[in-house]
Amino acid sequence: MTNKMIGKLGAAIAGISTFAFAASMIYGLFADGLFACCFSSIFIALGFILFMSGISALNKDAERKAVSCVSLISAAVYVVFVLIVYFAECTTINLHPELSDDVRKIIDYGNTGSLFFNYDLLGYAFMALSTFFGGFLVDKTKKCGKPLAIMLKIHGIFFLSCLFVPMFPVFTGASGDAAVGTVLLEIWCLYFMPTCFFGYRYLGDKDDA
Repeated sequence: MTNKMIGKLGAAIAGISTFAFAASMIYGLFADGLFACCFSSIFIALGFILFMSGISALNKDAERKAVSCVSLISAAVYVVFVLIVYFAECTTINLHPELSDDVRKIIDYGNTGSLFFNYDLLGYAFMALSTFFGGFLVDKTKKCGKPLAIMLKIHGIFFLSCLFVPMFPVFTGASGDAAVGTVLLEIWCLYFMPTCFFGYRYLGDKDDA
């Protein structure tokens, strides 16, 4: 496989998985869709690191090697955090409904404000950091390069909110928190899906490296 193929595959997986994640949240309004949300999120993470690896590998600017390293390391940190959270949700929590409330307050991502819920936000902070630096690696003269670079950099704004929100009593587990969270995540999906689309088109225009 080539650098271009790895990146295109990652962009496709991340984009399709984001759509599945958005659909799972809508399904969750009528039934229990938490497992589907977490399962699709696992593949968002796996696709994302391939996506960013492809963009990084195709960068030819020697002066931006450090930028590339920061982007990839941040992507790896994101993947580690979210895989721990979502894998625990799909296995231990899903298969053991008898877990006590005290345990769920720690490891249940679906429990707003839990430790793993905050780990999830921390993971997405590093995802945002990865896209911000990744935006500087995009060749804006290539197909879809300019909109991709802009969208990746703007996505980096989420770093601050994802990092600092868990430190304040914003999400307290109140009944309205879940609805607010769903709306915010749907908005994120609507933003990230076209980002993946532009990434796929951009990587398709690059020469093999």
